[in-house]
Amino acid sequence: MLDTGLELAKLIGVSDIIDIALIAFVIYQIFRFIRRSRTGQVAKAILIIIVAMAVANLLHLRVVSFLLNNAVELGLITLVIIFQPEIRRFLERMGSGKIKELFIAEGFSDELEIAIQETVKAYVSLSRDKVGALMVFERKTVLDDVLKTGVAMDARISTELLKNLFWNKAPLHDGAVIVRNGRIVGAGCMLPMSGNVNLSRDLGMRHRAGIGISESSDAVVAIVSEETGSISVAINGMLKRNLAPETLEKLLRSELMPETDERKNTTAAAKLSDLLKGRKGDKTNGKENPRQ
Repeated sequence: MLDTGLELAKLIGVSDIIDIALIAFVIYQIFRFIRRSRTGQVAKAILIIIVAMAVANLLHLRVVSFLLNNAVELGLITLVIIFQPEIRRFLERMGSGKIKELFIAEGFSDELEIAIQETVKAYVSLSRDKVGALMVFERKTVLDDVLKTGVAMDARISTELLKNLFWNKAPLHDGAVIVRNGRIVGAGCMLPMSGNVNLSRDLGMRHRAGIGISESSDAVVAIVSEETGSISVAINGMLKRNLAPETLEKLLRSELMPETDERKNTTAAAKLSDLLKGRKGDKTNGKENPRQ
Protein backbone atom coordinates (compact mmCIF):
# COMPACT_ATOMS: atom_id res chain seq x y z
CA MET A 1 0.00 0.00 0.00
CA LEU A 2 2.83 2.35 0.90
CA ASP A 3 4.70 1.46 -2.29
CA THR A 4 1.61 2.20 -4.37
CA GLY A 5 1.24 5.57 -2.72
CA LEU A 6 4.88 6.43 -3.40
CA GLU A 7 4.52 5.44 -7.04
CA LEU A 8 1.45 7.65 -7.41
CA ALA A 9 3.26 10.51 -5.70
CA LYS A 10 6.11 10.22 -8.23
CA LEU A 11 3.61 10.75 -11.05
CA ILE A 12 2.58 14.15 -9.64
CA GLY A 13 4.72 16.94 -11.01
CA VAL A 14 5.16 20.58 -10.03
CA SER A 15 2.82 21.70 -12.81
CA ASP A 16 0.08 19.40 -11.43
CA ILE A 17 0.41 20.90 -7.96
CA ILE A 18 0.24 24.44 -9.36
CA ASP A 19 -2.76 23.48 -11.50
CA ILE A 20 -4.66 22.03 -8.53
CA ALA A 21 -3.74 24.95 -6.29
CA LEU A 22 -4.98 27.51 -8.83
CA ILE A 23 -8.28 25.70 -9.35
CA ALA A 24 -8.78 25.36 -5.58
CA PHE A 25 -8.01 29.06 -5.08
CA VAL A 26 -10.46 30.15 -7.81
CA ILE A 27 -13.24 27.91 -6.47
CA TYR A 28 -12.66 29.21 -2.94
CA GLN A 29 -12.77 32.83 -4.07
CA ILE A 30 -15.92 32.22 -6.13
CA PHE A 31 -17.67 30.82 -3.06
CA ARG A 32 -16.39 33.75 -1.03
CA PHE A 33 -17.71 36.20 -3.62
CA ILE A 34 -21.13 34.52 -3.67
CA ARG A 35 -21.25 34.65 0.11
CA ARG A 36 -20.54 38.38 0.07
CA SER A 37 -23.24 39.09 -2.52
CA ARG A 38 -27.00 38.95 -2.07
CA THR A 39 -27.21 35.86 -4.32
CA GLY A 40 -26.01 33.54 -1.57
CA GLN A 41 -29.47 32.08 -1.02
CA VAL A 42 -29.81 31.37 -4.76
CA ALA A 43 -26.45 29.60 -4.73
CA LYS A 44 -27.62 27.44 -1.82
CA ALA A 45 -30.79 26.51 -3.74
CA ILE A 46 -28.68 25.51 -6.77
CA LEU A 47 -26.47 23.36 -4.55
CA ILE A 48 -29.56 21.62 -3.12
CA ILE A 49 -30.82 20.87 -6.66
CA ILE A 50 -27.43 19.41 -7.64
CA VAL A 51 -27.41 17.19 -4.54
CA ALA A 52 -30.99 16.10 -5.29
CA MET A 53 -29.97 15.17 -8.85
CA ALA A 54 -27.06 13.08 -7.56
CA VAL A 55 -29.30 11.27 -5.06
CA ALA A 56 -31.97 10.66 -7.71
CA ASN A 57 -29.42 9.17 -10.11
CA LEU A 58 -27.93 7.05 -7.33
CA LEU A 59 -31.34 5.64 -6.36
CA HIS A 60 -32.41 5.27 -10.01
CA LEU A 61 -35.39 7.58 -9.61
CA ARG A 62 -35.99 8.00 -13.34
CA VAL A 63 -38.93 10.40 -13.23
CA VAL A 64 -37.30 12.66 -10.66
CA SER A 65 -34.00 12.59 -12.56
CA PHE A 66 -35.80 13.44 -15.81
CA LEU A 67 -37.58 16.41 -14.24
CA LEU A 68 -34.47 17.74 -12.49
CA ASN A 69 -32.27 17.38 -15.57
CA ASN A 70 -34.77 19.28 -17.72
CA ALA A 71 -35.21 21.90 -15.03
CA VAL A 72 -31.45 22.46 -14.89
CA GLU A 73 -31.19 22.77 -18.68
CA LEU A 74 -33.99 25.33 -18.77
CA GLY A 75 -32.64 27.02 -15.66
CA LEU A 76 -29.33 28.00 -17.25
CA ILE A 77 -31.00 30.97 -18.93
CA THR A 78 -32.72 31.85 -15.66
CA LEU A 79 -29.39 31.78 -13.84
CA VAL A 80 -27.88 34.20 -16.35
CA ILE A 81 -30.77 36.58 -15.66
CA ILE A 82 -30.55 36.19 -11.87
CA PHE A 83 -26.79 36.63 -11.74
CA GLN A 84 -26.73 39.33 -14.42
CA PRO A 85 -25.50 42.12 -12.07
CA GLU A 86 -22.69 39.93 -10.71
CA ILE A 87 -21.68 38.70 -14.19
CA ARG A 88 -21.65 42.24 -15.56
CA ARG A 89 -19.63 43.49 -12.58
CA PHE A 90 -17.17 40.64 -13.03
CA LEU A 91 -16.69 41.45 -16.75
CA GLU A 92 -16.36 45.18 -16.06
CA ARG A 93 -13.67 44.52 -13.47
CA MET A 94 -11.88 42.16 -15.83
CA GLY A 95 -11.95 44.70 -18.65
CA SER A 96 -10.68 47.50 -16.42
CA GLY A 97 -7.86 45.38 -15.01
CA LYS A 98 -9.38 45.42 -11.51
CA ILE A 99 -10.32 41.76 -11.31
CA LYS A 100 -8.32 41.37 -8.11
CA GLU A 101 -10.86 43.62 -6.37
CA LEU A 102 -13.43 40.86 -6.82
CA PHE A 103 -11.40 38.32 -4.89
CA ILE A 104 -9.13 40.24 -2.56
CA ALA A 105 -10.71 42.11 0.32
CA GLU A 106 -9.62 45.71 0.36
CA GLY A 107 -7.96 46.95 3.51
CA PHE A 108 -9.10 49.82 5.64
CA SER A 109 -7.72 52.83 3.84
CA ASP A 110 -7.05 56.38 4.83
CA GLU A 111 -10.02 57.29 2.64
CA LEU A 112 -12.40 55.50 5.00
CA GLU A 113 -10.81 57.30 7.93
CA ILE A 114 -11.42 60.64 6.23
CA ALA A 115 -14.95 59.56 5.26
CA ILE A 116 -15.88 58.94 8.89
CA GLN A 117 -14.45 62.27 10.03
CA GLU A 118 -16.22 64.22 7.27
CA THR A 119 -19.49 62.38 7.90
CA VAL A 120 -19.44 63.28 11.59
CA LYS A 121 -18.72 66.93 10.78
CA ALA A 122 -21.54 67.03 8.24
CA TYR A 123 -23.98 65.33 10.61
CA VAL A 124 -23.21 67.85 13.37
CA SER A 125 -24.13 70.66 10.98
CA LEU A 126 -27.18 68.87 9.55
CA SER A 127 -28.40 68.01 13.05
CA ARG A 128 -28.07 71.61 14.17
CA ASP A 129 -30.03 72.86 11.13
CA LYS A 130 -32.55 69.97 11.31
CA VAL A 131 -31.82 68.77 7.79
CA GLY A 132 -32.71 65.12 7.18
CA ALA A 133 -29.93 62.77 6.10
CA LEU A 134 -29.63 59.06 5.30
CA MET A 135 -26.27 57.40 4.61
CA VAL A 136 -25.69 53.69 4.04
CA PHE A 137 -22.17 52.38 4.59
CA GLU A 138 -21.83 49.15 2.61
CA ARG A 139 -19.86 46.31 4.15
CA LYS A 140 -19.79 42.69 2.92
CA THR A 141 -23.28 42.68 1.39
CA VAL A 142 -23.07 44.30 -2.05
CA LEU A 143 -25.89 46.81 -2.60
CA ASP A 144 -25.89 46.97 -6.41
CA ASP A 145 -29.68 46.51 -6.52
CA VAL A 146 -30.15 49.58 -4.32
CA LEU A 147 -27.70 51.62 -6.40
CA LYS A 148 -29.85 51.08 -9.48
CA THR A 149 -32.68 53.06 -7.88
CA GLY A 150 -30.59 56.24 -7.60
CA VAL A 151 -27.90 58.21 -9.38
CA ALA A 152 -24.48 56.59 -9.74
CA MET A 153 -21.57 58.62 -8.42
CA ASP A 154 -17.90 58.23 -7.62
CA ALA A 155 -16.90 60.96 -5.22
CA ARG A 156 -14.79 61.42 -2.15
CA ILE A 157 -16.81 62.18 0.97
CA SER A 158 -16.60 65.74 2.21
CA THR A 159 -18.67 67.78 4.63
CA GLU A 160 -19.73 70.31 2.00
CA LEU A 161 -20.72 67.62 -0.50
CA LEU A 162 -22.94 65.86 2.04
CA LYS A 163 -24.56 69.13 3.08
CA ASN A 164 -25.31 69.90 -0.57
CA LEU A 165 -26.70 66.43 -1.27
CA PHE A 166 -29.06 66.53 1.72
CA TRP A 167 -30.09 70.18 1.34
CA ASN A 168 -33.90 70.17 1.35
CA LYS A 169 -34.10 71.79 -2.09
CA ALA A 170 -31.54 69.48 -3.71
CA PRO A 171 -32.99 66.98 -6.23
CA LEU A 172 -31.43 63.98 -4.45
CA HIS A 173 -32.13 64.94 -0.83
CA ASP A 174 -35.02 62.49 -0.33
CA GLY A 175 -33.00 59.37 -1.13
CA ALA A 176 -30.08 57.66 0.55
CA VAL A 177 -26.37 58.12 -0.08
CA ILE A 178 -24.52 54.82 -0.55
CA VAL A 179 -20.89 54.62 0.59
CA ARG A 180 -18.54 51.88 -0.57
CA ASN A 181 -14.92 51.67 0.60
CA GLY A 182 -15.03 55.23 1.85
CA ARG A 183 -16.40 56.76 -1.38
CA ILE A 184 -19.89 57.85 -2.39
CA VAL A 185 -21.09 55.53 -5.17
CA GLY A 186 -24.75 56.53 -5.28
CA ALA A 187 -27.20 59.21 -4.16
CA GLY A 188 -30.97 59.54 -4.18
CA CYS A 189 -31.31 55.77 -3.72
CA MET A 190 -34.56 54.20 -2.56
CA LEU A 191 -34.30 51.76 0.36
CA PRO A 192 -36.69 48.94 1.33
CA MET A 193 -38.97 49.79 4.24
CA SER A 194 -38.79 47.78 7.44
CA GLY A 195 -41.53 45.23 7.94
CA ASN A 196 -41.21 45.40 11.72
CA VAL A 197 -44.64 46.28 13.12
CA ASN A 198 -43.22 46.93 16.60
CA LEU A 199 -41.32 50.06 15.61
CA SER A 200 -42.15 53.26 17.44
CA ARG A 201 -44.85 55.34 15.76
CA ASP A 202 -42.78 58.50 16.00
CA LEU A 203 -40.26 57.07 13.51
CA GLY A 204 -40.63 58.56 10.04
CA MET A 205 -40.06 57.06 6.60
CA ARG A 206 -36.35 57.90 6.69
CA HIS A 207 -35.80 55.89 9.87
CA ARG A 208 -37.95 52.99 8.65
CA ALA A 209 -35.99 52.86 5.40
CA GLY A 210 -32.70 52.90 7.28
CA ILE A 211 -33.84 50.06 9.53
CA GLY A 212 -35.16 48.18 6.49
CA ILE A 213 -31.83 48.11 4.63
CA SER A 214 -30.03 47.14 7.85
CA GLU A 215 -32.41 44.16 8.19
CA SER A 216 -31.68 42.86 4.68
CA SER A 217 -27.92 43.53 4.71
CA ASP A 218 -24.98 44.07 7.06
CA ALA A 219 -24.79 47.77 6.20
CA VAL A 220 -24.31 50.51 8.79
CA VAL A 221 -26.91 53.26 8.35
CA ALA A 222 -26.51 56.79 9.76
CA ILE A 223 -29.65 58.93 9.99
CA VAL A 224 -30.46 62.53 10.88
CA SER A 225 -34.07 63.30 11.78
CA GLU A 226 -35.61 66.19 9.87
CA GLU A 227 -38.11 66.85 12.70
CA THR A 228 -35.85 66.76 15.75
CA GLY A 229 -32.32 66.84 14.33
CA SER A 230 -31.36 63.79 16.39
CA ILE A 231 -28.71 61.43 15.05
CA SER A 232 -29.36 57.68 14.88
CA VAL A 233 -27.57 54.59 13.58
CA ALA A 234 -29.26 51.38 12.38
CA ILE A 235 -27.36 48.05 12.46
CA ASN A 236 -28.88 44.59 11.98
CA GLY A 237 -32.41 45.96 12.31
CA MET A 238 -31.63 47.72 15.61
CA LEU A 239 -31.81 51.51 15.93
CA LYS A 240 -29.57 53.48 18.29
CA ARG A 241 -31.08 56.94 18.78
CA ASN A 242 -30.07 60.36 20.08
CA LEU A 243 -26.34 59.87 19.55
CA ALA A 244 -23.78 62.54 20.39
CA PRO A 245 -21.20 63.32 17.66
CA GLU A 246 -18.47 61.59 19.68
CA THR A 247 -20.63 58.47 20.03
CA LEU A 248 -21.43 58.52 16.30
CA GLU A 249 -17.73 58.66 15.39
CA LYS A 250 -16.84 55.90 17.85
CA LEU A 251 -19.67 53.69 16.56
CA LEU A 252 -18.74 54.18 12.90
CA ARG A 253 -15.10 53.39 13.65
CA SER A 254 -15.91 50.25 15.62
CA GLU A 255 -18.27 48.93 12.92
CA LEU A 256 -16.44 49.99 9.76
CA MET A 257 -12.84 49.81 10.96
CA PRO A 258 -12.82 47.15 13.69
CA GLU A 259 -9.21 46.07 13.11
CA THR A 260 -7.94 49.65 13.29
CA ASP A 261 -10.05 50.36 16.37
CA GLU A 262 -8.80 47.20 18.06
CA ARG A 263 -5.22 48.07 17.18
CA LYS A 264 -5.61 51.51 18.74
CA ASN A 265 -7.06 50.01 21.90
CA THR A 266 -4.21 47.53 22.07
CA THR A 267 -1.66 50.31 21.63
CA ALA A 268 -3.35 52.41 24.32
CA ALA A 269 -3.40 49.44 26.69
CA ALA A 270 0.28 48.78 26.01
CA LYS A 271 1.15 52.42 26.73
CA LEU A 272 -0.84 52.33 29.95
CA SER A 273 0.89 49.09 30.97
CA ASP A 274 4.32 50.59 30.28
CA LEU A 275 3.38 53.69 32.26
CA LEU A 276 2.27 51.62 35.24
CA LYS A 277 5.44 49.54 35.07
CA GLY A 278 7.50 52.72 35.02
CA ARG A 279 5.73 54.07 38.08
CA LYS A 280 6.20 50.76 39.89
CA GLY A 281 9.89 50.83 39.07
CA ASP A 282 10.18 54.37 40.42
CA LYS A 283 8.57 53.32 43.69
CA THR A 284 10.94 50.35 44.00
CA ASN A 285 13.95 52.52 43.32
CA GLY A 286 12.65 54.94 45.91
CA LYS A 287 12.56 52.22 48.56
CA GLU A 288 16.01 50.90 47.73
CA ASN A 289 17.56 54.36 47.48
CA PRO A 290 15.71 56.63 49.88
CA ARG A 291 18.20 59.46 49.28
CA GLN A 292 17.07 59.68 45.69
